[in-house]
Amino acid sequence: MAEARTVPALLLANTVTRPDKPAIREKLYGIWETWNWRDYADNVRACALGLSARGFGKGDKLAVIGDNRPHLYWAQLAAMCLGGSAVPVYQDSIARELAFVLHHAEAKVVVAEDQEQADKILSIRDELPALELVVYSDPRGMMDYDEDILVSFSDLLQEGKAAEGDFEALCREVKPEDIGLICYTSGTTGRPKGVLLSHDNLVRTAEIYCKAEDVRESDDYLAYLPMAWVGDSLYGLCAALMVGSAINCPESPETLRRDLRELSPMGIIAAPRMWEVMLSDILVRANDSSALKRRVFGYFRKVAEQVETCRVEGRPIPPGLRLRYRLGEFLVYGPVRDQLGFRRTRWALTGGAPLGPDTFRFFRSFGVNLKQVYGSTEVTGVISVQPDGQANPDTVGPVCDGVTVRIADTGEILVKSPGVFNGYYKAEEATEEAFDEDGWFRTGDAGLMDERGHIVVIDRAKDVGQLSDGSAYAPQFVENKLKFSPYISEVVSFGDKRPFICAMVAIDLNTVGNWAERQALAYTNYMDLSQKPETYELVRSEIERINRGLPEAGRVKRFLLLGKDLDADDAEITRTRKLRRSFIADKYADVIEAFYSGGTSVELRTAVTFEDGREAFIDNRMQIQDAA
Repeated sequence: MAEARTVPALLLANTVTRPDKPAIREKLYGIWETWNWRDYADNVRACALGLSARGFGKGDKLAVIGDNRPHLYWAQLAAMCLGGSAVPVYQDSIARELAFVLHHAEAKVVVAEDQEQADKILSIRDELPALELVVYSDPRGMMDYDEDILVSFSDLLQEGKAAEGDFEALCREVKPEDIGLICYTSGTTGRPKGVLLSHDNLVRTAEIYCKAEDVRESDDYLAYLPMAWVGDSLYGLCAALMVGSAINCPESPETLRRDLRELSPMGIIAAPRMWEVMLSDILVRANDSSALKRRVFGYFRKVAEQVETCRVEGRPIPPGLRLRYRLGEFLVYGPVRDQLGFRRTRWALTGGAPLGPDTFRFFRSFGVNLKQVYGSTEVTGVISVQPDGQANPDTVGPVCDGVTVRIADTGEILVKSPGVFNGYYKAEEATEEAFDEDGWFRTGDAGLMDERGHIVVIDRAKDVGQLSDGSAYAPQFVENKLKFSPYISEVVSFGDKRPFICAMVAIDLNTVGNWAERQALAYTNYMDLSQKPETYELVRSEIERINRGLPEAGRVKRFLLLGKDLDADDAEITRTRKLRRSFIADKYADVIEAFYSGGTSVELRTAVTFEDGREAFIDNRMQIQDAA
């Protein structure tokens, strides 16, 4: 299939080489429904011809919004087969975010999963002059809608089946250099930018990734990552087309963990936040178990840590330790992996943001072949992947075949690869700034190459700083250390050009709430629980425990517990859960001032944004406490 150089060509090749093999599954009402590659292509064909009959053609943009559903994947492919571009949008975007992306992309068609998403589109219709058609997949609740731009996905398919057109000829007209996907960046420093990815970018990067990870036809991919993240298009859609493996769509976000356990995919790709949540759940369950089970878990956790240390350092594992680890595999590690859904998993990847080293080591020590992948939207998702047997928390592995990396004099990581994008949509100045004078893409990450040729990513280049005494300060390092605590959901640290490090901490409501119940500590909501003296003492003990493993200059000296978790709706984090540091620094300027002026409390007005764009404000005096 290497000769297929466009996404439509990959689709057609699969209908010839494996027409009866499973291509995509969806779980509905507890039952997995399967479409083979022939069915898959038939649905894409019908969707494409239906869209073509309604005027969609080369160069047009089709946006999709919703959870991972076969209909949305078919719609994206249909747009690509017609020479257009797919524009996936984050399903939890509020109306104003949606309006910006759809207006900027000049989306002609939007395919929405259900009534909730359709309502968002209709509420901003007047702001979208290019919009001509809204297709909804789930008809529930849509019966009484009479807007002229609405059509159901099933009706669109019927129109396509009745339409005349040579689908295969349309696919052959698509060229490798045509733009097939526009992925919008997370917008950590401002408005999201539309990244233009060609078919050549998508196909060649999928080839690189499948080779690096040995992705096979028999593999199952669980499609739960946001469709707007480039990783879903690469690791899911394009990789499946490349090797003929199956995409599996869970029933809902609420059933994801159960569906993951039932499917037990051969590979799993998860953002750091999911690994942190899974770790918190494991530790909470261990703490809630009987005294005997807690002792067994704690003992074999230490055994696992010792074995993992031997592996990382390249030392032989002593026979006695190896024997104890085998016993732990039977009593602890195997059952934990089974509960997580990793029974058949050959490899697991984390990417999109740094994962704390302690979290990384934990899963590795419990037998999960967790590895780090490094990339960005602008390089179609992949720069490097850790090979089997070479995973460690300090690097992101060697560069993949076909990718070239060099470190600039400033310490910034620069890249050339087949996946490097074709510019930002309608942003020539930003495109020029993204490349140096020799045509290397500037990742914006500070890093270095170690003696083995592995990339070490330090932090975002603009975030790396120094304390006032000249000590190095990398905020992500501090934050990831603190987030290893099961009681901490998110952390924002401050310290650049300051005498010491301070942190705003958002508690994990589930784990702290569970702890509060065991302590018979009554509370009404997140705000109430976070400001309890007992909660402050709990978090202080966690910070001080973590501080003991850090150098003096790297320790958190003062902290505040936020009255709510950081939220993308409030613009504090992106939809991929990356901190918007500049915005946070402005929003919480009074907190930062109180940190460094010796204040013990600060009056804080917290804005909460609802899905319809309305705002509410909560005024509270928040405590600031010291940590040793």
